[in-house]
This record gives sequence, C-alpha cells and structure tokens, in this order.
Amino acid sequence: MLILRRTDVTEVLSGREAEIIDLVADTYRLHDAGQTSLPHSTFLRFPEENHNRDRIIGLPAYRGGEHPTAGMKWIASFPGNLVAGTERASAAIILNSLVSGRPIAFVEGAVISAKRTAASAALAAIKLTAERSPASVLLIGCGVINLEILRFLAAALPELREAALYDTDPARAEAFTARCGEAAPRVKARPVGDLPAALGEHRLVSLATTATSPHMGLGACGPDTTVLHVSLRDLTAEAVIGAVNVVDDADHVCRECTSLDLAQQVSGNRDFVAAEIGALLRGTTILPRVPERPVIYSPFGLGVLDIALAEFVREEAARRGLGVHIEDFLPA
Repeated sequence: MLILRRTDVTEVLSGREAEIIDLVADTYRLHDAGQTSLPHSTFLRFPEENHNRDRIIGLPAYRGGEHPTAGMKWIASFPGNLVAGTERASAAIILNSLVSGRPIAFVEGAVISAKRTAASAALAAIKLTAERSPASVLLIGCGVINLEILRFLAAALPELREAALYDTDPARAEAFTARCGEAAPRVKARPVGDLPAALGEHRLVSLATTATSPHMGLGACGPDTTVLHVSLRDLTAEAVIGAVNVVDDADHVCRECTSLDLAQQVSGNRDFVAAEIGALLRGTTILPRVPERPVIYSPFGLGVLDIALAEFVREEAARRGLGVHIEDFLPA
C-alpha cells in the first residue's frame, strides 16, 4: 500500500494546471462515450441539530480508456471548521488494482478534489466563452475552491486581468486578496461590496460558497454572462429555468436538493438542461445559445475525475519515490 500525504500530492500537482485541465477533459469525453462506471454518490448526514450542515460523501468510480483505474473518494464537508480556522473539507481517496481488486494506494484527497473542481470550471470557461474570452471574473465566496478556480482560470484564459472578490464577510474578502495575488500574480484582485453591481460588470462569475439553499438570482447579470455554479445550491429554481444550462451529468446533478434538483421539481422535467460538457467536448452536440439568457455551468463533481487525477498522482509519485510504503498492510 502506498500512502500519499498532502505534501506529496501538492508537490506532484503544483504548476501543472494545463495538464490537469487536459486530464479532466479526457475523462469527460470518456464519460460521455460510456467508458466509465459512476454510481450515484452516497451522502452520509447526521440526525443531530448541531450537525445539520455537515455531511460526508462517498464517490465510487471507474475510468476506462487506455489507462483504466477504479477507486473511491470519501470527502467530508463540515462548514463549522471555518470558524475554528481549519478547512471546511477533508478527503481521502483509495485506488484499487484492476488485476486483483486489492487497494494499492491511499491518497490525501482534498487537494485533488479542489484542483479537479477548478479544472472543470476552467475547462467550461474555455468552452463557453470561446467566442469572446473574458478579461475579468467575479468570485463569489472567498475560500479554497475559488482560490483554485482563479489559479486555473489564469492559466486557461490568457486575457484574464482582473478578479472581483465578494463574500458575505467583507473581512474575509479583504484577506483573500493577498492569497489571490500569490495564486494568480498577473490578475489584479480587489474586494467588492455591491454584489448586484458586480454581477452586472463581469461576464464571468464563479460561485463557490457553503450555501445549502438558494439565496440569489441572476437578474443583475448581463445577457452574455457565464456562471460557474460550482457550489450548486446558490441559485433559485427560477434563475436556473431562465438560463441556458450546461452540466457534467444530468442524472447526478439533478438530485440532493441542488438548485437544478429544485428547478426539476418546479418544472416537472429537465428540459432546462441544454447540454452536458462531455458531449460539447466530443462535438456530439452544439450548445443552443439564447442571446438574452446567461449560461450556467453546474458540475456535480463526478468521482471519476478524482479517481483519474489520483491515479495520475500515484504514477508520478511512484516515479519520484514519494510517499510511504506499508508492505504488510495486506497479507502477502
């Protein structure tokens, strides 16, 4: 068994944004082509009131193609950690041999989860703004995920020069500015306090919050706005129904009280979903653009992305001699 710590994972993935975006794109294509196995995620929630916002999610997955791999991500989200000064999410990924089925690696998963999420958002931004690349982005939610999204957007969108930062805690947005400068030095980051005005000023918006229920619409956005709805529960059902929607997998994202699940309940169907990202990348469908409607990208966060990236890390770590080997983890 190979144990890969956060330091090992970070060392392998640092500065490799373009490669990670390509890996995510390839995995989406395989998924759209039916070369993955992806059961629905399992949500473990707790009956106590003090845990009503906490959850642990299990995401089993198999990625086929030329480099098949299988495993599972186990990720906890405890928003109260932020008050204590620790990260909201923690995760571990286990990879299994496709010869014997035995576990072969245990990998710190929070870094992988953040980077595959950011790569998915950046990939969508490339695809959905190809006609006119944005020069600025509005980041709503000043935490780990939007920091990684900014890092990947800066690598993917050469014309990006400005990032507006909004958080319900203005002090948090102010402190976030310096971290953005380190993650994306050529992008000028600045906090903003007027959210409706900011929505009208920026054609690219990234939503990465800890919201558990809808709290905003898109009425203040311009008609050519692209919204990266990464946290999935920020937008009202009406905002979703009134937009052009792109998802990673409609069956996965239209459940568990996401904004799209609520839109499905209101409308009685999924007709508001215009396309899946894998089909757009493979060219098997074309996105129908409606001039007066914003485009929303809502990725559920498919476990197959985590497994694919974890295997990438495992292979590279083995080449570099990183990690800790436990020879007697399993019987000989």
